[in-house]
Amino acid sequence: MLTRAEFLKLSALAAVGALIMPQKLNALVKEEILKSSDFGKDFIWGTATGAYQIEGAWNEDGKGLSIWDVFTQHGRNIKDGNNGNIAADFYHKYKTDIEILKSLNFNAFRYSISWTRILPEGTGTINQKGIDFYNRVIDTCLENNITPWINLYHWDLPQELEKQGGWANRDIISWFGEYAEICAKNFGDRVKNWLVFNEPLTFTSLGYLAGIHAPGHHSLNKFLASVHHVALCQASGGKILKSIIPDSYVGTTFSCSYVDPKKAKNKFVRASERLDALLNRLFIEPLYGMGYPTDALPFLKRIEKFTEPGDMENLKFDFDFIGLQNYFRVIGRPSLIPFVWANRVNPDSEETLLTEMGWEVYPEGIYKIIKRFNKYPVKDFIISENGASFPDVLENGAIHDKHRTEYFKCYLSQVLRAKNEGINIKGYFAWTLVDNFEWAEGFRPRFGIVYNDFATQQRYIKDSGFWFQNFLKD
Repeated sequence: MLTRAEFLKLSALAAVGALIMPQKLNALVKEEILKSSDFGKDFIWGTATGAYQIEGAWNEDGKGLSIWDVFTQHGRNIKDGNNGNIAADFYHKYKTDIEILKSLNFNAFRYSISWTRILPEGTGTINQKGIDFYNRVIDTCLENNITPWINLYHWDLPQELEKQGGWANRDIISWFGEYAEICAKNFGDRVKNWLVFNEPLTFTSLGYLAGIHAPGHHSLNKFLASVHHVALCQASGGKILKSIIPDSYVGTTFSCSYVDPKKAKNKFVRASERLDALLNRLFIEPLYGMGYPTDALPFLKRIEKFTEPGDMENLKFDFDFIGLQNYFRVIGRPSLIPFVWANRVNPDSEETLLTEMGWEVYPEGIYKIIKRFNKYPVKDFIISENGASFPDVLENGAIHDKHRTEYFKCYLSQVLRAKNEGINIKGYFAWTLVDNFEWAEGFRPRFGIVYNDFATQQRYIKDSGFWFQNFLKD
């Protein structure tokens, strides 16, 4: 068990900026010339969002409390003391946002369902007003020739289930199954593209181990239990969706980062292998019958106490696609604590460009991580998130976000590089459409290609949004 001092160190280092060099915005990555047609006529172009981050309406129309509704009420948990009670007000402005998406020439919209808008108590009685809301969103997408992609879970667990242990309680396998079945039966007639989870490592590690995300626990046992139960739900969720919607296209997403050792010495290489196991192997290898990566992370053997007969077989599921979400590489170095085995920037480079989150801009990292995951028997890849936060200044209704535009050009060029080498990459979703609530960071980081004035909820398309509009026009 980690000591309190170790947990405090872990949390500090996991937080943005803990090991980050001073921000440098004076060096641009090399511009690449791209055409959307280079990716193929059937390539999927979309933006991604998360329910708690954009919807607002936290207590309207029968919605129950989620763990983030509760976690954010304690201002100390969020850097700017804010919360997602209103967020980007997508609940009331969804038509406007979908019309903006259409105007920018995207053909897909990935968004998540708020579990408590469907089941206010987490299980039991269905909230019809919640079903009606998502039906309106789906229908509005289809009316605008936008293909809806539904993500079942993007971190907003019902608070009533958290009171019973949340993801650390094995009963969540049946709770999640009930929720997945309801969504599939209500929306599967029109929605054929589904994702089970958004970044399982993130919500298990930061929520149950580091304590810097909801529900705010500091427990290795809860982390290990939640990892196993999430991995089981990852597979069972896929099976439920395919059984109810046979013609569906079902996947799940992983946050992933290419790992480079800080030095070529053995201890740095071994540390990087451990970090790779944690960041990149933990949830995908059980899907393919490889079990948990205990070879690199022996402490994962403790998961055995949460395992029941048949579990290892039930971890398996052959998804139609795997979603990769990449923002930065990490630089591995030795440490006794798993989460501090990495820097998020190259500390030896004076040319490093950092995003406002303190993350290194390293376009080749997305190419390397695609190649890394292509070692698994994945059918299709979707780049389900990629984007950057830079300081935005609204001047006369315009936002000249040159760094973000260059970021997208360079990362997309590396995606195309992997695709041209024969890797089956079917689509790309930019994070994100509209500036929103960025979890523990609050409203300061702006990832949107559309600027949101949170005081008025007025939208302004940024130059990066207009770049996509022109890029995708053909």
